[in-house]
Amino acid sequence: MRAIVITKPGGPEVLEWQEVSDPRPERGEVVIDVTASAVNRADVIQRLGFYDPPPGASPYPGLECSGVVSEVGPDVVGFAVGDRVCALLSGGGYAERVAVPWEQVLPAPEGLSLTEAAGLPETVCTVWSNVFMTARLRRGETLLVHGGASGIGTTAIQIAKAFGSRVVVTVGSQEKAERCLELGADEAINYRTEDFAERVEADVILDIMGAKYLPGNVKALKTGGRLVVIGLQGGAKGELDLHMLTRKRAAVHGTTLRSRPTAEKGVVVRGVVGDVWPLVSAGAVRPVVHAQVPMAEAAKAHEMLDSGEHVGKILLVG
Repeated sequence: MRAIVITKPGGPEVLEWQEVSDPRPERGEVVIDVTASAVNRADVIQRLGFYDPPPGASPYPGLECSGVVSEVGPDVVGFAVGDRVCALLSGGGYAERVAVPWEQVLPAPEGLSLTEAAGLPETVCTVWSNVFMTARLRRGETLLVHGGASGIGTTAIQIAKAFGSRVVVTVGSQEKAERCLELGADEAINYRTEDFAERVEADVILDIMGAKYLPGNVKALKTGGRLVVIGLQGGAKGELDLHMLTRKRAAVHGTTLRSRPTAEKGVVVRGVVGDVWPLVSAGAVRPVVHAQVPMAEAAKAHEMLDSGEHVGKILLVG
């Protein structure tokens, strides 16, 4: 088969479409013939040499894919050859085939093409596990999402609105603000010109920035608020005002999804299938697709992501 290989740490040009060995299903795994994958910020960090795959995972980038099951290993439950699926991966989505534990596989949702389905697993599982399982966002509460025009941001807007929450996002341009409002966001704050901490009080904050936004996030939390940090684009070390945190009886959670054990990912996946997939089938939650790029041209897709001009997901089509 062919896969995108990171030849050395560096820019998009280090991504090459090469012949590699075919994956074989281990116990509890299925092999998927990949229809499409999607580009995520974690792929860029891996390309730069700062985010190695977990032990035993594929060395190729790609945290999600869609396709058709072509092989089934021993002890697989609920999936058979020929099934149309999408999957949450620890790596390997930028390839013609990928092996994945069956617990991380989802049936392709009704109402979407198999290509579109590739834009859902990583973002939906990230939002579900962090906003709803960890932070326990409730109907009527306010969710603040940083990076509202990203794949995770556009997904968080739709899911939170479907569950009856108020959603505020931060964005970097008027165009992105308008797109987020069209998706259902109640308010969009341009972080280049405004201080979000002066504009909003939130019950739950989904943060991709880390240290840079830590003081503002704590300030923006309501009493009993929950801050969930899932990215460190603004640095890993910051100063935490414990007096303000304790006075607000608030909580700070730091989480990742990629490195979690398969059993934990399986719990997330089952929650998504039970509670979010019906929203997808009903049209209340859809992947926002910025562009579709041939998988062999993954470097072009990474250039798009690096530019920061996209809204939603960039798909790699096999």
